Amino acid sequence: MPVRKMLSLTKVKYRRYFANSDDSLFVYDCINAEKKALGNKGQDGKPTDKGSDDILAFAFSPSGDYFALTDDSKRLILFHTKPSWECVSIRSVSRRCTSLIITAAEDKILVADKSGDVYSYSITEPQADGKLELGHLSLLLDVALSPDDQYILTADRDEKIRVSLAKAPHNIVSYCLGHKEFVSKILVIPNYPDLLLSASGDSTLRLWEYKSGEEVYCCHLSSICGPETTKTDQKYPVSRITYCCQGGYVAVLCDGISTVYVFQLDAIAQQLVYRQQISLKHKVWDIAFEEMGDLWILEEDSEAPLQLYRPCDGQWKPVTEDKGLQKMSKYLQDNWTVFEGFVGAESHYSSLYKASFDNMAAYLQRKEERLQQQKKKRQDLQCGSNGQTKKMKTEESLL
Repeated sequence: MPVRKMLSLTKVKYRRYFANSDDSLFVYDCINAEKKALGNKGQDGKPTDKGSDDILAFAFSPSGDYFALTDDSKRLILFHTKPSWECVSIRSVSRRCTSLIITAAEDKILVADKSGDVYSYSITEPQADGKLELGHLSLLLDVALSPDDQYILTADRDEKIRVSLAKAPHNIVSYCLGHKEFVSKILVIPNYPDLLLSASGDSTLRLWEYKSGEEVYCCHLSSICGPETTKTDQKYPVSRITYCCQGGYVAVLCDGISTVYVFQLDAIAQQLVYRQQISLKHKVWDIAFEEMGDLWILEEDSEAPLQLYRPCDGQWKPVTEDKGLQKMSKYLQDNWTVFEGFVGAESHYSSLYKASFDNMAAYLQRKEERLQQQKKKRQDLQCGSNGQTKKMKTEESLL
């Protein structure tokens, strides 16, 4: 199993990091990483709070020569993977990060953070500070690059996807607008570089011609995932997207649903064709395609944490007799304590939905109460006025 694919299955909130190389298994524990040289101050010079050593985001370079991760202690750690794994640098970041990506030229790391900013960090100068490239007014959830490094694409909590020129990020090329909730994942299709696939908390997958900001296709996941759940108001935020160039297959994982959905990209018609669903017994943490189409699935199950599905006649079927699968499953089982802190963890997607307040009913009720009070007051005044007039007439008659 390739190094990049195994690592993509151990993504969020694990202190340790595994890499399956040809002859040995590399283990890196962020607990033992040196603390920031800036002491209690971040890159911006402001005091920082001490975080855990949980990994928040990571990425390989396109060639696999470099690997970078960020953790909850606001560290950016860069590795060189060939000929053997070596930690190149540990740098401080200003804010906790949500996503990162390495350029195709493998000279920069782009890091998106919770304050809405994207910083670039040099790979050729591994000790250099980060440079602010662009900023949103909202929490960033994902960052992507076009295959030629010409465009930076950013997705935020406020339903927006922004396309910016990489050489001049202040120059906004377009916005991809259409999602009704936060945009959780974006992916530029590697072998169709003018197409962008996005996923959102509004339970949709959308295809875009991102340079113009035009939406060309929308898939409502509720129409596919609906039979799997009993809740009528169920939402389907996509937590993972993985793509296989061989055949143009897209696998999607929705948060809180133990099912992987497989689509096929029809690039000519510019649409996604639903192919299969893979139902599993336990909560799924991550998914990843290999180059030839094998699909790896990491589950919340200490006895059988790793599953392998292989394409056969257009359908993915489970594989058990595979040496790579057996080797990695055994290692995960023997080191399950690494994952225990994530077992049963609550979804962080639920907190991204914006609270809506329908105070119109309460307003109308208060308005009706005020009108009734005013009406009663007028009636009381009128009764008082009539009584006074009647009294005056009686006095006049007596005179």
